[in-house]
Amino acid sequence: MEDEYDDLYDDFGMGLTTWSPLASGVLTGKYANGIPAGSRADLPGYEWVLEILQDPAKAEAVKRLSEIAERIGCTPAQLAIAFCLDNRNVSTVITGATSMAQLEDNLGAIKVHANAGQEVFAELRALTASIAD
Repeated sequence: MEDEYDDLYDDFGMGLTTWSPLASGVLTGKYANGIPAGSRADLPGYEWVLEILQDPAKAEAVKRLSEIAERIGCTPAQLAIAFCLDNRNVSTVITGATSMAQLEDNLGAIKVHANAGQEVFAELRALTASIAD
């Protein structure tokens, strides 16, 4: 997040609305074995998703996210959304679920956030810092 926004959070109580906290499906792990037909990464205009998948550091980060999620007993999507919820400057998370099953899974992030513990979020902060552009 840009440092210029700090005053908005602290002085005015405003928060961020996160768009695409799952990076158009990248953080769900669904691309771990290639690009499924009809997925966003298969659509024109989503070439940036392919760029993430083809970047070795970012692909490794997605793998680590999945490993952490497995370790604590949740889905990668739930963990990614819980990580957004853990940011005190985030007030809204737009998940973009395309089915009831995805919505139900995404809502499980609330429980993950409550139970994961700060050591998990510290691990995720270090992971995201390692791939920041």
